[in-house]
Amino acid sequence: MRILVLIFFFTILGCKTDKKYHDAPDEKEVVLETDALQAILNHQKELNEEFKDPETSPLPDRYRKDFEALDFFAPDTNYVVTAKFVRTPEALPFLMPSTTGEASEETVYGIAHFTLNGKNRQLEVYQNKELMQQEKYRDYLFLPFTDDTNGVHTYTGGRYIDLSIPDGDTIVIDFNRAYNPYCAYNKKYSCPIVPSVNNLDTEILAGVKAFEPTKN
Repeated sequence: MRILVLIFFFTILGCKTDKKYHDAPDEKEVVLETDALQAILNHQKELNEEFKDPETSPLPDRYRKDFEALDFFAPDTNYVVTAKFVRTPEALPFLMPSTTGEASEETVYGIAHFTLNGKNRQLEVYQNKELMQQEKYRDYLFLPFTDDTNGVHTYTGGRYIDLSIPDGDTIVIDFNRAYNPYCAYNKKYSCPIVPSVNNLDTEILAGVKAFEPTKN
């Protein structure tokens, strides 16, 4: 399906017309769009390889041995948004509960404001106290969210997006990179529960869909 989407995309770009009221797409915009779609496909490929690798896969062996690929929504650059990022330096740490009853200490690092599906929206972006003390994750930010696809097309408990601290006052959120918590694949994992404030009252038709193991 993803390949068909790309073929259709390039077919449209290949259609030319001499009518002046059909403005030809700007060459730079076409290149940027193509690069964005390829980046999404590359990310999906990397994620599939991670799930196939026994060293990095959250899948139990009984699911991993027959695993071929995750089920993704088709790549859609409409779900790549540049948000205004308002930092919240006065925010106090709080305990974010998990699926196993444990909790992680998080702080609202900032709030992302953006427009998606015709409506202004905002999401809290978190920083984990323990992770920020590690050099590898010093710039790591955590964005969990729920939306109207949960329990229908996607995992009931919502999905996550990994971000990095931006240099300026904007941050790019690519919902095509939304992934399921590991507990969606294996109950042994403890996963943060998405705060209710991060519910989006719209369908986010991008990223990873709900997992359905292969049945023999």
